[in-house]
Amino acid sequence: MSRYSKYQNSCVRLRELPEPPRGKTGWPWTEESGCLPSGRPEGDSWPGVSVITPSFNQAQFIEETIRSILLQGYPNLEYFIMDGGSTDGSVEIIKKYSQWLSYWVSQTDGGQSDAINRGLRMASGAFATWINSDDLLSKNALFEHASRIGFAPDTVFLGDCIYIDKTGKLLSLHTGRVQSLEDLVRIKTVWGVGGHIVQPEVLFPRELALSIGGVNPDNHFTMDYELWGRLFLTGAKFQYTGIPFGMFREHPEQKIHDALRTIESLLKTAAKLIILADCFTDEKKRELLAELDTYNAEYRKAHWKGTGRLARIGLPPRIVTALRGLRAMLKKRAMMLVGARRQEV
Repeated sequence: MSRYSKYQNSCVRLRELPEPPRGKTGWPWTEESGCLPSGRPEGDSWPGVSVITPSFNQAQFIEETIRSILLQGYPNLEYFIMDGGSTDGSVEIIKKYSQWLSYWVSQTDGGQSDAINRGLRMASGAFATWINSDDLLSKNALFEHASRIGFAPDTVFLGDCIYIDKTGKLLSLHTGRVQSLEDLVRIKTVWGVGGHIVQPEVLFPRELALSIGGVNPDNHFTMDYELWGRLFLTGAKFQYTGIPFGMFREHPEQKIHDALRTIESLLKTAAKLIILADCFTDEKKRELLAELDTYNAEYRKAHWKGTGRLARIGLPPRIVTALRGLRAMLKKRAMMLVGARRQEV
């Protein structure tokens, strides 16, 4: 099921939206962003901004996400929700806000990256971002960005990101430190020690992203990291704004909690970007690739030690794996014996 209206958000106000659920207060339930005038001081219109929300079975969070985007107070905003066929009540929530959406759909798709790319291709904004259905835009994100920073061509804008927990409680404020492609691929010394870019804090040129193929549909763990790298390869400028822009929600169901697969994807993508980069000499490429190999070995060793007591005391993996398999087999047999005895009784 889907709906297409090409609705342009002309500063939706809090009073226009459905009442928030009982007990919900603060942003974006009972608070709204400032509202920009319909045109810029120069007399022309504000550049179009497109927001895409890929979603699948996130009914517990998606209403908060939707409201955080609709209440931005930005006169030239279009909003697309690409739902992958949710069955948990998400569609009913989306329908409640459908009159303010440019487009929404709920059907089986090719995953998160596929949904983002379809939204980017349907959109018309000069700049775009995607906000996952468990994340938010910050209060006044677009209001402050448009008022204080503006929109330079071929520029990727990076604000600050507020980390929140499952309940929406503020945990910390993040500011990235990636200034170049080299910073991006320095996993050990920049990206992996707090310098990383958090996806909801980014606003990027939509056509430029599409010209390099958009988000890689085969990358399911670090598609955002790969996009930033490929934008660097095009020569795009990256500009930090100091404006709280996105809100990233930490909760147990996220893909990033599959730490080993995430790191594997990150390192593989970083290596690919290094090889593609004309800005690196062959010597620099060898140095950067060697650093990735070192980090990979160190991370795997630390990760293995965190898997349990036997690994932590230093037993070889083949012995630990064998002992764990034996323990699992004995536990299974014991449970079968208990079940058989219960049947006899």
